Amino acid sequence: MDYTEAINTRYENLKGFCNQGWDEPSIQRLEEAFGFARDVISDKQFKTGEYILHHSLEVAEIIAKEIGLEPDSVITGLLHNIMYAGLDRQVTREEFEAKFGSSVYSILDGMAKINALGTDTVELHPENYRKLLMALAGDVRVILVKTADRLQVMRNLEIYDEDARHRLVNETSHLYAPLAHRLGLYSINSELLDLCLKYQNPAGYQYVVTRLSETRTERENFVAEFVKPVEKTLRDRGFSFSMKARTKSVNSIWNKMQKKKVSFDEVMDLFAIRVILDSKPENEKSDCWTVYSVVTEQYQANPERMRDWITIPKSNGYESLHATVLGPQGRWVEVQIRTKRMDEVAEKGLAAHWRYKGGKASSGFDEWLAGIREILENPDLSVVDFIDHFSLDIYNDETFVFTPKGDLKKMPAGSTLLDFAYEIHSHLGDTCVGGKVNGKKVTLKYKLRNGDQVTIETSNNQKPKMDWLDFLITSKAVSRVKASLNEEKRNLAAQGREILARKFKNWKIDLNDDAIRKMLKRYEFKLAMDFYCELASGKIDPLEVKSLFTEKPEEESVRNKVEELLATKANKDFSFEGGDDYLIIDNNLKDVNYKLSRCCNPVFGDSIFGFVTINEGIKIHRSSCPNAPQMKERFPYRIIKAKWKETVSPGAFLTTLYVFGTDEAGIVSEISYIITKDTGARLRSININTNRGKFEGVLKLSVYNLDHLEFLIHKMKKVKGVVSVTRGET
Repeated sequence: MDYTEAINTRYENLKGFCNQGWDEPSIQRLEEAFGFARDVISDKQFKTGEYILHHSLEVAEIIAKEIGLEPDSVITGLLHNIMYAGLDRQVTREEFEAKFGSSVYSILDGMAKINALGTDTVELHPENYRKLLMALAGDVRVILVKTADRLQVMRNLEIYDEDARHRLVNETSHLYAPLAHRLGLYSINSELLDLCLKYQNPAGYQYVVTRLSETRTERENFVAEFVKPVEKTLRDRGFSFSMKARTKSVNSIWNKMQKKKVSFDEVMDLFAIRVILDSKPENEKSDCWTVYSVVTEQYQANPERMRDWITIPKSNGYESLHATVLGPQGRWVEVQIRTKRMDEVAEKGLAAHWRYKGGKASSGFDEWLAGIREILENPDLSVVDFIDHFSLDIYNDETFVFTPKGDLKKMPAGSTLLDFAYEIHSHLGDTCVGGKVNGKKVTLKYKLRNGDQVTIETSNNQKPKMDWLDFLITSKAVSRVKASLNEEKRNLAAQGREILARKFKNWKIDLNDDAIRKMLKRYEFKLAMDFYCELASGKIDPLEVKSLFTEKPEEESVRNKVEELLATKANKDFSFEGGDDYLIIDNNLKDVNYKLSRCCNPVFGDSIFGFVTINEGIKIHRSSCPNAPQMKERFPYRIIKAKWKETVSPGAFLTTLYVFGTDEAGIVSEISYIITKDTGARLRSININTNRGKFEGVLKLSVYNLDHLEFLIHKMKKVKGVVSVTRGET
């Protein structure tokens, strides 16, 4: 058969398959695509000697028959070599889009981006390469068409030279096979891995193939013998079900032999038997366990290899019962028991098998996988709607770039050149002054894009700047810049501390904690480091600091404050010299230049003292005030003695009482009567809470003096139900 006849025959086979499900306009577009490809490509060959059009037709067949995609993808497969560099006629984008539309061209453009991706270090960062490949593709069909293209290449790998075979096997094992697995193309994944093994380890591959061929009849007989009693029992019990056997791929068997260090005959799960039940939703679990009991009653189970994902499904939704039992001839076999619904979940978009083998995935990727599987298995789903909804924006939060050596780095989306420098090394980031991206000079703020090749330029004079924090986004870079800035600040603060110590020594002033507290208060700093930095940078004048310690002592200012606050009459006998002099406090509060403190509410007759405040005059506190110890320790020069002036004129002093007891009927009325009628005090507010027969009250009232208050407390304690009455501090 000559070239033209072979090409036409293969095309007719493709067209015949497509005729089964395509409409007439789509078939017409396929005819146009084939005619155009034949005219442009003619009988041109690749360097390997393979006819380019023959390759294109085989890729289109894989897309149509083995993956089952829509017309645009099949036509893309047929045309994906139309712009091959070695062709005599060069097709422009405009001509291509005019004939076949922008959708087909966008897939071809995505494939071109992938083809331009260097894969020299793919084995070092396979996961990052897979993500970059997807991000570059932009359209999920790009990955599917490219996978079909790679499968065709691997099926014809013998025509390539040794170097090309090595590169193709490396790419396939690290990129295309795992992608096929994740896309739900399980048979393609298995075939790709088997072909990789065939060229990586020909002896191992051939050994497994030979042993599988030798044992095929034996396996078939074994499965028939195994399922016969199980099938009979299940039918007798009225179950509706199907049973099938699944043999492991050549690559899986070989890997199992190497990892477990076992022979071919010792591979326990060489094949598995699956029981799929047609059960009602409410009976699913019980039916599965019933089948499990039937199988394990018939055959001895290995309890260590029992897996129950019915009671607690896997996180991805996978549900199944796995039992490994000792079948006929003393051979172990795995039995998987599930319902149709469970089998659909396991086989479709949740990608449970991939997750089990390949690790965890993000929820966005799981959703994308679910959609991919649906498009592959549901012919009624609109491909265009699917592509619009499941665009590969799941990687919009990641950017993949290359170092000058070709190593791939994953960065958060929006990362800058400076982020990349810090990702490589902290010192590289600290001294970065710019760089080159794809050979062009860029600034520190340049935002990286997928596929960029980045070179960093540095200078020994460069140091981290505060404004870098405005555009850095990676936590590593931000943390390093902050640490560098803090280190610089610590050095500056040390200089400031040294300057201050030297000045204080010259002034013959002791630089102690009190002095530091005084300076921080004066300049309103919380941290001494901030004060030292300002001093070292010249923003604070040392002579101004000195004046804080050479002016009159604060005691003198307090004395002036007292004279300013006290009325002449009240102050005339108050010498402020210590001794036995007292500030006299009148219980008639009119026209008084001091205030009763609210923190302890002193009452006429209480033991008291005065405290000179800066802005609120003199405050009178009870000697038992909870704040008294701290005031006397920190500000002894502000404390002044005080006592009440004896008088018969009634005053009004606010105080607080706490009443506790049992919730007796009428207790509130009786307490109120004692306060207002019996003792003549004035009730300002009352707050009562009762809980489980307990009574708690907070009373605020005005009394004349301490005797009056003590009398009131005495009367209240006699009320039935009152357990205690205490005076509050507030």
